[in-house]
Amino acid sequence: MKELLDAIAFLKRHGPAELARLAKSNAGTINAAVRFEVVFRRSASAENGAPRRTSEHESAALGISVATGAAHAIGYGYSGIDIGRAALRRARLIGSLRSGFEAAYERARLCEKRSAELRREFGIGAGHWAAAPPLQADKAAAYARDPRSVPNGEIAHLVAETSRAVAQLGREVAFNAISAFTESRHELFIDSDGSVISQAFAVSQGDCYVVAQSDGGGVQESHDTIGQQRGLECLTDGWPEQPMSNPGLTDFSIDLARESCELAAAPPLKPPAGEVVVVTDPHFNALLVHEIVGHPSEADRALKMEAGYAGRSWLLRSLRDNEIGRRIGSPLLSACSDPAIRAFGHYGYDHEGTPGRRVMHIDRGIFSGFMNSRATAAIMGAEPNGSVRASNVRFAPLIRMSNTFFMPGDSAPGDIIGEVEHGYYVCGNRIPSIAESRESFRISARRVYEIDHGQPGRLFRAGSVIGGSKHFFMHVDAVGNDLRLIAIPNCGKGQPMQVKRMSNGGPTLRSRARLAGGE
Repeated sequence: MKELLDAIAFLKRHGPAELARLAKSNAGTINAAVRFEVVFRRSASAENGAPRRTSEHESAALGISVATGAAHAIGYGYSGIDIGRAALRRARLIGSLRSGFEAAYERARLCEKRSAELRREFGIGAGHWAAAPPLQADKAAAYARDPRSVPNGEIAHLVAETSRAVAQLGREVAFNAISAFTESRHELFIDSDGSVISQAFAVSQGDCYVVAQSDGGGVQESHDTIGQQRGLECLTDGWPEQPMSNPGLTDFSIDLARESCELAAAPPLKPPAGEVVVVTDPHFNALLVHEIVGHPSEADRALKMEAGYAGRSWLLRSLRDNEIGRRIGSPLLSACSDPAIRAFGHYGYDHEGTPGRRVMHIDRGIFSGFMNSRATAAIMGAEPNGSVRASNVRFAPLIRMSNTFFMPGDSAPGDIIGEVEHGYYVCGNRIPSIAESRESFRISARRVYEIDHGQPGRLFRAGSVIGGSKHFFMHVDAVGNDLRLIAIPNCGKGQPMQVKRMSNGGPTLRSRARLAGGE
């Protein structure tokens, strides 16, 4: 083998038989799976118009999962192995698969033993596993330019010229940092039930960070991201397709810098007393749906598997006391997760080999379902819905959002604002502050406009929306037809921490909430 992609072809031919042999020869194995991943990335960054760094990275890793046991006492084990270019040696690759299986099997048996002890002592245990039919699939990446063919110098030139253009806007721009990368990722999944699934992805991303200051002493820090599951063309030329279109990196960065200068000169919001009408734009709603619908709808979080460090879910207090089938929002409000949409959260199959599919979380105001794994689906009496993924093959997969968003309605955004006698138009997002079970929130915005007689008026910075989650959802009385998804590059979850890319968003919404201000 001469390149790491050859190792994927080799494992496609020889991995299924080897994994089946390992599963058969280790007593009690219910299911075993191997994931092999090859990643190639080129990146560059610049600050204040000057190039800073470029990098080129290639990696390969194995991940092996094993489930063992019987009814009411099932154990799970995982082993991740960085192998790099040693994967080109066939004996080393198969040897790593075997040693990884042994480690995962040993952990699964220990987990199974502890599960049986807990069931005997307390009547509880992790005895759940949903079977799935074997699948064969081969999914290609989408790009005009293969990330492996893009020279480092081109990315470095793009970010340096963009940073220089931002710096030339004037002395109000105190600092700017621009970065970009283009990445090729190939994933292979094989399990002992007979699945062989190959998926390839191209990802390109650009980031802009700007600090602006005004003569009056105001300061505004802004950061935002664009990108697609495409080649570098989505940053050099922009990407027109909805619902996650983007301009080119240079235009995007200049627009963000100009907005930052305008905000630095604007006064901070002095919050009105009491509850007011708020109209929230798609960018603000990206963070709202992420924190208040997305994370609470991940079944592992809802089942309190990460309650010790990440909180619980307001949607499931227990298997007997939860919001499934109950009204949590206005009949105008719906939300879902859909990996089929070609955005940052797109994929065909999750990391348990289950096809990804749309999961309705809120259906016309009624909470209707969670993202789940094969284990949590069995606990909750549901079908696996393809929602388990890891940020890196070395890590055990977790239940993660894909493209999670509020669904569009029929109203024009201008009409939604025009019907407001007095209220506030809240745009962009910055920082979330969320209650332990996400039953309430405070989310800061980039821009807040006062609405006076149906017209956006005075601009403020440093404003936040404060609301009870159910209260805010129940008072939604208008939903726009302007669905837009926002690239989310850094959703963190798990111990050890996994950082995952996804897309969130929605249309314009109108509801009621309190506002907070301050610097």
